[in-house]
Amino acid sequence: MRRHDQRMPKLFWRLIVSASAAGVTFLLTALLDSSNGDIWQWTASIVIGSAALIVQYMVDLGERFERVDQRFAEIIAATELFSQVDGSVLRSGEVTRLVMGYTKVREEGGDIVQAFAEKELARLAKLMEGLSSGSADCPGENYEWLLDVTDCVKMTLDATSTSVDRDFWYSGPAERYLAAQEKAIKRRGVEIRRLFVVKEPRDVTASLRDLCAEHGRRGIDTRIAVRSLLTSNSRVNDFIIFDGELSYETSPDLQSNPDGTWLRTEAEHLEDRVNQFNELWAEAAPQPEPVPQPVPEPAPVPQPGRAPTVT
Repeated sequence: MRRHDQRMPKLFWRLIVSASAAGVTFLLTALLDSSNGDIWQWTASIVIGSAALIVQYMVDLGERFERVDQRFAEIIAATELFSQVDGSVLRSGEVTRLVMGYTKVREEGGDIVQAFAEKELARLAKLMEGLSSGSADCPGENYEWLLDVTDCVKMTLDATSTSVDRDFWYSGPAERYLAAQEKAIKRRGVEIRRLFVVKEPRDVTASLRDLCAEHGRRGIDTRIAVRSLLTSNSRVNDFIIFDGELSYETSPDLQSNPDGTWLRTEAEHLEDRVNQFNELWAEAAPQPEPVPQPVPEPAPVPQPGRAPTVT
């Protein structure tokens, strides 16, 4: 019904334009030459009106051909894309799900649903473009990226933790992050090292040591680096290196809160981060192994039919 309703106004306006052209031609021929009678006027009007209608249809046909050419170009580009996806490590099934889901939203979703889908698709496209070029970023701290990459790590996870994110360890996202790391250690044998960085020896507080002990109970190796005691005494940012292939980094704002998140994959940048972490780790003080908590012995269960012995 919608397509039919859209075609009717176009046809109506085409007829109006053609009739107007024919009417103007009739009046002009009547004013310019009145000796040939009405036949000439009517003939010229019909010819001009028909020509105007034909021209409109030709223009519309040309626009349709342009749309068809564009659609063919999009199909060819999509075909080439899917052929590359099928030949890569990426599972083409996930790409197919994305395309099918987006198409269904465009066909059945309301305006706000379509607008939200467009925004999410644009965000995903920006992320893919950034990763392909070596650097992707977003404002604030992106906990979804942090959890997703932790679920993908296979071998090693090396991380620094400065005063910028100290409060993070007492939040809900931190608990999910630690749970994801514990799962990576137990199920995939991932080796995780975390380096807590402070400025002065007085910053090595009891709460920080308790935090290290909590990490240790989850299988995470921890150390504390005091910048004033380090050889280089260089400024250290918060960064996490996954499998030596991807670096998750945050930078602080004026209030020492995470201002932005970056995913970096450039080889030279990763090499610098790996070397920096290894140098700091070598100078940092190892933390003692967490002391296992004693398990209380169960209370004796009274035997049936016997009174408990009183001593």
